[in-house]
Amino acid sequence: MNHEKGHCRFCNTALKHSFCDLGMTPLSNAFLPSEELEKGEAFFPLHAYVCEKCFLVQVKDYELPEKIFSDYAYFSSYSSSWLLHCRQYVEQMIPLLHLTPQSQVIEIASNDGYLLQYFQDNQIPVLGIEPAANVALVAEAKGIPTLVRFFNKALAEELKAQGIHADLLLGNNVLAHVPYLNDFIAGLKVLLGPQGVITMEFPHLLRLMESLQFDTIYHEHFSYFSLLTVEKIFKAHGLEIFDVEELKTHGGSLRIYAAHPERVHSERMKRVLEEERKAGLDSLEGYTRFAMRVQKLKADLLAFFLECKEKGKKVVGYGAPAKGNTLLNFCGIRSSLLDFTVDRSPHKQGRFLPGTHIPIRSVEAILEERPDYLFILPWNLKEEIIEQMGEIRSWGGQFVVPIPSLEVIS
Repeated sequence: MNHEKGHCRFCNTALKHSFCDLGMTPLSNAFLPSEELEKGEAFFPLHAYVCEKCFLVQVKDYELPEKIFSDYAYFSSYSSSWLLHCRQYVEQMIPLLHLTPQSQVIEIASNDGYLLQYFQDNQIPVLGIEPAANVALVAEAKGIPTLVRFFNKALAEELKAQGIHADLLLGNNVLAHVPYLNDFIAGLKVLLGPQGVITMEFPHLLRLMESLQFDTIYHEHFSYFSLLTVEKIFKAHGLEIFDVEELKTHGGSLRIYAAHPERVHSERMKRVLEEERKAGLDSLEGYTRFAMRVQKLKADLLAFFLECKEKGKKVVGYGAPAKGNTLLNFCGIRSSLLDFTVDRSPHKQGRFLPGTHIPIRSVEAILEERPDYLFILPWNLKEEIIEQMGEIRSWGGQFVVPIPSLEVIS
């Protein structure tokens, strides 16, 4: 099923119903070196729509995935809580799926080997598929075999022809990044072994809506999934989702389990589907109030920054995540209101945030500058960051969390 521009990427229905219009923004991972600050910068509409037929929430693809993902600024290994999440996943999957040194684990969008390294530690054969060459190099240096390719049905058929199939086929936070959704899921079907299992993790649309996580909408995230919708999509390609786990990662995610039919659906799956129906995610009306609530939060955030400016209070950011760039650009928060932000990743330090041109410094800058407020942009990691940066309390510094509502923490 080909998807036309302006049509649903799953069912090809014309997109007419607005979910949330966040204006014009640059690509959220397009960090700038200082020499590019005086040049023109590309901005694209960031407008999420909901399909009236399948209820897939999505943004139109204004930029080719090759432009977005071939040289990528996000390295998964810089979050200790995320690494713990991955290690626990591996410890869970090995006994659950009876994985052995004769099994094959394949990860799509394997990044820097952050997860496959734990399977490899258990002598289980792994293969990573990662389109960003700069990130794949880091995985290869760890000894993790990695194909520098975009995953699709053609690649799956190539691998199958070589006798490769997956006993566990996984993707963490990749499904949202796929513009050609039908081609991608058709590829999963091809590459999955006869008794194999697919697990995919992605932010749960229901939690995004409940907690006003509008900043997780950005151009690199093409789609936003409910279980109701993702079940339809997988079923259309001959794959059955039979279980789901609700996770705390990324503000509330789902981990779906899929396989070749037939599988009995778990009680957990029935419960999540019922919760989504109660929230109205099976009708257009369930999607209409989100945008109004987002505008109110924008007003609250701007009021906080303007009050700090008036009182001479210094606010600096923590983190340079993609979601932070959506929030700052949509709210119009620039370096006149947020002095700088810091990030643990050396790949981002010394650069500037896209659109707002806020400088990114190392974490040590917080101790040097002693700000009154530390504005946490990756709010999904707030516990980890508050624990790491507890020293700011010694000079009376406070933490600010923007989502789901403005919260100041002493």
